[in-house]
Order: sequence, then structure tokens, then C-alpha cells
Amino acid sequence: MLILDEYDKSLLRLLQQNNRLTTEQLAEKVNLSQSAIQRRLVKLREEKVIEADISIISPKAAGIGITCVVDVVLHEGNSKAIDQFKKAMIKCPEVSQCYYVTGTYDFVLIVNTKDMSHFEEFQKKQLMDNPNLKHFYTHVVMDKVKQGFGVSI
Repeated sequence: MLILDEYDKSLLRLLQQNNRLTTEQLAEKVNLSQSAIQRRLVKLREEKVIEADISIISPKAAGIGITCVVDVVLHEGNSKAIDQFKKAMIKCPEVSQCYYVTGTYDFVLIVNTKDMSHFEEFQKKQLMDNPNLKHFYTHVVMDKVKQGFGVSI
């Protein structure tokens, strides 16, 4: 694992706020040369410290009207059943996030659909028709209070 120094941490903080900053802008803010910034960025990406460079799209602009948090309990907790469910969720376009968790539930899903009938289709196909699914509980998001993908550095 790569050990991050203060320059790396500063660079990562800046990129989490705006990943469109140029190497020139980053160099000025971090107080390093552009070539040093470029080398660090390459290393941070190679070491998977930076997992992805993405754009966060407005759900409303993409036609998403409903976001749900779904708690899932499987009948079987064996590795085969867990792996099968993981693979199914990875393939499912409505699932933006899927967490395998400890505690009462086996998985927590973040599901985005255009409307309630679209969610009902998702629910039937992905959840109700899954023979290894014991229970699921759906929470419809009323207001996005805080959402982010940044980590504390």
C-alpha cells in the first residue's frame, strides 16, 4: 500500500472537490511542479488510491424520479448464495450501490428508478423472483440531505 505524504493528501483533497483541475492549477495549489503532480497522479491511479475519475450526474436530469434504500436478507448465508446475489446486483442498472454488510441484513442497496412502476418492475424481477431472498425492506428517499463519495483525508 502506498504511504501518502502531505503533498499526496493535499492533491487528493483538491481532486475530491474538483477533478477537472489542470496539472497547472494543482501544481500552484500544492506548491509542486507540474511534472511532479503528473507523476504523483499516475502513481495514485496505478496504486488504486484514486479508484476512478467520474462525473456525478443529476438523477433528475437522467430521468430518475425515485431513489430507494433496500435492505436485503437472504435465506442462505453461504458463499455461493452471497456471490450469486453480488453478481446479479453488479449487472443490474438500477442498483447504483450495493453493500454486503454485517448485522440484521445481508445487503443494503441504493436503487434509482424513473418512477414507482419502474421500481415495482425492478422489485419483482430482482427481488421477489429471487429464490434465495428471504426478506427485503424498502425505504423511499424523500430528501437527499447529504450525498458524497469523498473520503476524509
